[in-house]
Amino acid sequence: MSGRTRPDGVGGAALSLRGLGVAFAGGGAPASTGIDLDLRPGRVQALVGESGSGKSVTALGALGLLPATATVTGSARVVDPTGAGKADGSGKTDGEGADAVCAVELVGAARPVLDDVRGRLVGTVFQEPTTALDPLETIAFQIGEAVRAHPGAFRRSGGPRRPGRAEVGARVRELLARVGLGGGGGEELERIGRSHPHQLSGGQLQRVCIALAMACDPPVLIADEPTTALDVTVQAGILDLLRSLTRDEGVAVLLITHDMAVVADVADDVAVMRAGRIVERGAVHEIFQAPVHEYTRELLAAVPRLDPLRQEDPFAAVVRESEALGAKKGAEPVVAVEDLNVVYRSGRRTVHAVRGASLTIAPGEVLGLVGESGSGKSTIAGTLTGLVPIASGSVRVDGVEVAGAGRRDLLGVRRSTGVIYQNPASSLNPRRTVGASIAEPMVVHGGFSPARRRARVGELLEAVRLPTIMAERYPHEMSGGQRQRVAIARALALDPRLIIADEPTSALDVSVQAVVLDLLRSLQAELGFACLFVSHDLAVVDAVAARTVVLSGGRVVESGPTEQVLARPRRDYTRRLVAAVPVPDPAVQAARRERRRALAGEAGTAA
Repeated sequence: MSGRTRPDGVGGAALSLRGLGVAFAGGGAPASTGIDLDLRPGRVQALVGESGSGKSVTALGALGLLPATATVTGSARVVDPTGAGKADGSGKTDGEGADAVCAVELVGAARPVLDDVRGRLVGTVFQEPTTALDPLETIAFQIGEAVRAHPGAFRRSGGPRRPGRAEVGARVRELLARVGLGGGGGEELERIGRSHPHQLSGGQLQRVCIALAMACDPPVLIADEPTTALDVTVQAGILDLLRSLTRDEGVAVLLITHDMAVVADVADDVAVMRAGRIVERGAVHEIFQAPVHEYTRELLAAVPRLDPLRQEDPFAAVVRESEALGAKKGAEPVVAVEDLNVVYRSGRRTVHAVRGASLTIAPGEVLGLVGESGSGKSTIAGTLTGLVPIASGSVRVDGVEVAGAGRRDLLGVRRSTGVIYQNPASSLNPRRTVGASIAEPMVVHGGFSPARRRARVGELLEAVRLPTIMAERYPHEMSGGQRQRVAIARALALDPRLIIADEPTSALDVSVQAVVLDLLRSLQAELGFACLFVSHDLAVVDAVAARTVVLSGGRVVESGPTEQVLARPRRDYTRRLVAAVPVPDPAVQAARRERRRALAGEAGTAA
């Protein structure tokens, strides 16, 4: 390990959990119990499991970030390399002489002790940066605030004095550059620093959150689902950053995730949680090569993956017979987009979101639409229902020209089109029962008596494999996977000819994702609707789509049968997308990572 070294705690750990448990008042079974973990300098410890397994609760409990209704038991001890914790009695010396270290107990610690530890000894990166950052303050102010919170940890301050404005500004720029922002130099760093969160992309915001967590060079970093809902290239960049923090700077990282492919890419050690307990642990290669627990094997089996040959060499000449998934050749397409242009104007600024895009979807066909965030995927999807204004070009859905259509004409289009959104928690009305949400399209478009609506709701719930009694529940009473099934049922309410699925699985656990994808495939085969499947996850698109269109900067850069586009990509952009997809095999993923770096280097040379 090169770069900065870290003093080891007891047994070489920077943070040790022993018998840690979390229980909530009136919550029945403990959220987690008997958790033993050691975070070691220069290594990534992955904590994996489905939603509700207790991963995040365990980490938050160790840091004293849970509400008063939570009871935390056991021990969580973090090494204080400076020994500063002993000054206020919060630290305990372990060992003797030169081997002595100061370890701070977090469970049951007073608020001042916890405030001192957070940021200085333990940095935290949360899943959703838009909720972790203040929308009213600039990026520079928020990172500077973290620097000023622990002046003694800021090495340029020369001691506990409060650093000056110039020192803080220099530190902020250093941190932004450290996490890979400001590639354009000093001016770009200044621009990002002056920006508010809404002015940056999702990947930039996640890097800002990592910079914020590393403001005081903590020896421990807890990253809670840091790549969820990010496109594959941005995800790869975030994982590279985490890898550099461990390998080059000796940080001990706890990576909380449900994605086994991400684990294969970056983790050194793995602990698998289920129902609040660790059911299996070991080195990453051991877990993937010979998983012992059935639950671990289920998690691995649920990960969508590209064709096995593509895993070894994504550019190999792999040819599969294209299945049109019921597409009726020669029939009039359900969707026909020709030379589409979409332009957004904000003051004097003009943004060309879509440039000259053309695509078709045949009856019964599933078309994958892929690309990085900001490539124009959701914008194109929005034009199909008239929700996004069209600057020029033609968009025909079920024979109706959407461009320039009035409200009355769009009613027919919207009746024949169902939409499944990314986040069912926000697309379902929390004040309405599930049955009322499913019935809403029938109420809006009419033609259904109350009795027929009730019967249809029951039919749809059965179609998505939910008991009809679920009609009386509210969204908050259901799991994420169940809510997404409800969203699918609502989209099918009027027997649409077209389904628009906009990132329908990106926020789901891999096992739940597998169930939802299987459901979509079976329903599509049974009902024969056409589908526009929008996603940044190429492995998911590979599993469901017969054809794929690749977008970059609002332009169609490649299209064709999915097996051709993903196995033999013609464009460098598509090659980089394919190479960025992680696979649940550490050895294969290491080779793919090197190939991705080579492609990035070639792209940089060409530029």
